[in-house]
Amino acid sequence: MTKIYTKGGDNGTTSLCGGVRIRKDDVHIEVCGALDELNAHIGLLVSLLLDVRINQMSEDSCGKIASFLRQLQSVLFVVGGFVASGRVQPADLSAVAYRTKEIEDFIDLVELNLPPQHCFVLPGGVLVAAQSHICRTVCRRLERRMTTLSECVAIPDEMQAFINRLSDYFFVLSRYLNIHGGNDEKTWGNTCR
Repeated sequence: MTKIYTKGGDNGTTSLCGGVRIRKDDVHIEVCGALDELNAHIGLLVSLLLDVRINQMSEDSCGKIASFLRQLQSVLFVVGGFVASGRVQPADLSAVAYRTKEIEDFIDLVELNLPPQHCFVLPGGVLVAAQSHICRTVCRRLERRMTTLSECVAIPDEMQAFINRLSDYFFVLSRYLNIHGGNDEKTWGNTCR
């Protein structure tokens, strides 16, 4: 039986794909950690969506959002695979670009039915919307870490665009979930114009 612990990281190092040992605070590991954290938060959001009935949303609608979120989780593994190995297949990059376009389509469609935004939205509201805000903030941190990594590794444009659009998706999704959850958005009094 293979044990979960190897003791190889007891000295503060870990391995990338291919066996190269690096420090656990290396930017590659920071990006992988942020990807893992975001994926875990998305998993919680999926669980909440499937567990909670939202006032004005059908079970089918919640299920569709949950299904799409699972697809986005898979794309995060593609990004993580690239960060850990430095390699990516052209088909994977096409899939990343395809998901980015799907995110843009969702944002465009949902924004047509959201009230205009003139103030900063305070994170919170119904539980699923609050969790979507957590996903957004973790995604923004991931984007910052990827920007740092891009100083030493050429990150494919498709991946950078995906992560940037993904944080926008979570913001719009949180607004959508709050409105359909019967929760008026809370805003900061100052305008963002």
